[in-house]
Amino acid sequence: MRKSLLASLATLGMLSAPFALANTIEIQVNNTMSEGGSESAAVERFAEYLEEQAPGRFNVRPFLAGSLGGEDAVLELLNLGQTQISITGGNWRQQYAPEYDAITVPFVFSTWEEVDAYMESPSGQRLIELAEDKGGLKYFGTQHRGPRHMTANKAIHTPDDLQGFRLRLPSLPVWLEVWEEIGAQVVNVPAPEIYLAMQTRQVDGHENSLSSPYTRRLWEVQDHIILTSHVMFPWNWVASSRWWSGLDAEDQELITEAIHVARQHGSEVEREFDEYYLEELEKAGMTIIEPDVSLFREAAMPAIERVMADMADGVMDDAMGNGAAD
Repeated sequence: MRKSLLASLATLGMLSAPFALANTIEIQVNNTMSEGGSESAAVERFAEYLEEQAPGRFNVRPFLAGSLGGEDAVLELLNLGQTQISITGGNWRQQYAPEYDAITVPFVFSTWEEVDAYMESPSGQRLIELAEDKGGLKYFGTQHRGPRHMTANKAIHTPDDLQGFRLRLPSLPVWLEVWEEIGAQVVNVPAPEIYLAMQTRQVDGHENSLSSPYTRRLWEVQDHIILTSHVMFPWNWVASSRWWSGLDAEDQELITEAIHVARQHGSEVEREFDEYYLEELEKAGMTIIEPDVSLFREAAMPAIERVMADMADGVMDDAMGNGAAD
C-alpha cells in the first residue's frame, strides 16, 4: 500500500533503520487516506524538505490508509507519545473542544481564508489550547481539502428546488439539522451503497468533495454538480506534545518549516485534483451549476444559529465575523 511512497523516501535516504545514524530522529506521519492523493504528496514533500535541510538527521516513516488505526486511535497514540505526527481531519475538534468547532457547521465558511481566519481568532486559538491540554496535541495549521458540493438528478439553483429532494448525508447531527432546515429530505445510506441508491432512485443526490462523484462514476446515475462549497473541511497537521517537547529548539524550528512547506504543497496538489475532477465530470456529461450560495446560507441560518448558540461564548461572533453570514 505504501510501496511507491516508501520507495520515493528510500531514494532520499529517509528510510534507514531507526538509529542507524547517531541522534537520528524518527518521525511517523499518519493519515487515513491511501497513497496517491494530496495527503501522501504532502508527506513526501515534508520528508524531502527535511532531507534537503539536514541530510540524515530525520527518519520519516509514512503510515497511510489508517495503518496505525483510525483518527481516534491515532489521536490516542499522539496523546501517549507513541507516534509523532498526524495529518488529521475533524475528530480532534469534536473530541477535545466541540464547543469551539464552528468549522463542522455547513454554510458557515465559504472560503479557505475564512477557515484560516477563524483558527487565528480567539475561538480558534482556544480550540487549539484545549486540544493541547486535553489531547496532548501540538497544532501547526491546516492543509486544504476539496470543498464539499452536491450532486443531483435534477437542476438545483435555489433552496426551493430542494423541497422533497432526498439527499444522502453521513450521520452527523449538525449536518442533518442544517440540510433539513433548508428543505432537503435527509436519507442515510452507507457510503458503499451510494451508487446503487442513486440508480434505484432511493436518493436524489448526495454531498461530498468532487473526488466522490469522480471515483464512484456517479455521472452514470446523476446529471448535475451543484457547487455549494457548503463545508470547508481541512486536514490539520498536529504532533504529539510529549514528543515535541523533547526535541531541541533547532529541530523544532526545522520541522515547523517542513510542515509549512508540506501543507502548502498538499493544498496546491489538492486544488489541482479538484480542477481535474470538475473538468472530467463535465466531460462525462454532468452539468455544472454555480448557484447563489447566499440563498442556501440564508435558508440554513435558523439551524446554524441554533447549533452555534449552544457553543462557547464568542464562537458565533468569531465565525460570522469572517463574512460567513453576509
